[in-house]
Amino acid sequence: MAPKHTLPGLPDRGRCLVMGVVNVTPDSFSDGGSWFDPGRAIEHGLRLVEEGADIIDVGGESTRPGAQRVEASEELRRVEPVVRALAARGVAVSVDTMRAEVAARAVDAGAVLVNDVSGGLADPEMARLVASSGVAYVLMHWRGHSHDMESRAVYTDVVQEVLDELRDRMEAMISAGVDPGQIVLDPGLGFSKRPERAHNWALLHRLERFHELGRPVLVAGSRKRFLSRLLSDGKGEERPFLECDAATTALTTLSADRGAWAVRVHDVRPNADAVRVAAAWSDGGAALHGGRAEIMDRGGL
Repeated sequence: MAPKHTLPGLPDRGRCLVMGVVNVTPDSFSDGGSWFDPGRAIEHGLRLVEEGADIIDVGGESTRPGAQRVEASEELRRVEPVVRALAARGVAVSVDTMRAEVAARAVDAGAVLVNDVSGGLADPEMARLVASSGVAYVLMHWRGHSHDMESRAVYTDVVQEVLDELRDRMEAMISAGVDPGQIVLDPGLGFSKRPERAHNWALLHRLERFHELGRPVLVAGSRKRFLSRLLSDGKGEERPFLECDAATTALTTLSADRGAWAVRVHDVRPNADAVRVAAAWSDGGAALHGGRAEIMDRGGL
């Protein structure tokens, strides 16, 4: 079992947490445009909490392969009202951004977690912001922006190299003033990892290796292409992203059993069920109350 970690501002359920995704974008890979309107995004976030999400991750910039960056002002326009409204309802909100400026405004609006897919590499001011704010911080393995990240997916030993690069980034953030207790690590499934070379599966197979770094681990594989490719039909056609939710739930169950701190998912309810099953399985039901898991905390709703 992985060691237990408590992070500032975030819930501690005694099990793997569920992070629900709210993409306030027109072009995200699996649900682009669905929640682009701020009002719809807020409603969706509240619905995900009702379905069992412990954290809501709000993002205003697509990081799908090939995506081009948006201006900081546009990213802020998208995410700030959604973060503010959800936080005001008592929701634990994460902001998915590579920009310190956006992270700072989101934290001011009530975000308690910064989810930075660049691990601090895209914006040199990010470490200063995280250190001064004291919020929890997801540091993901990253080798470059979406437009060219596929060309950087060259490894001799993907598990060891990702582990070493995450360690280096963590040490750099700590040297810049970030408290180690703020940091969550993410191996970066799908980012500079090629599905045809099974990079993502190698990382998942050795997920316990990442506990060597002494920090909680986030697994974010929901609807990603390595699942689509795995489930290709008899003609070799990859399964559509939206039809990979059952596979995502299987991934959640296995990740929770391997000690993941949280899973980041689009379809919350089945994954919220999965983490509770994994927790009951892992301790033989010792933490249950009359056979029931914990009553879902609906974020003040």
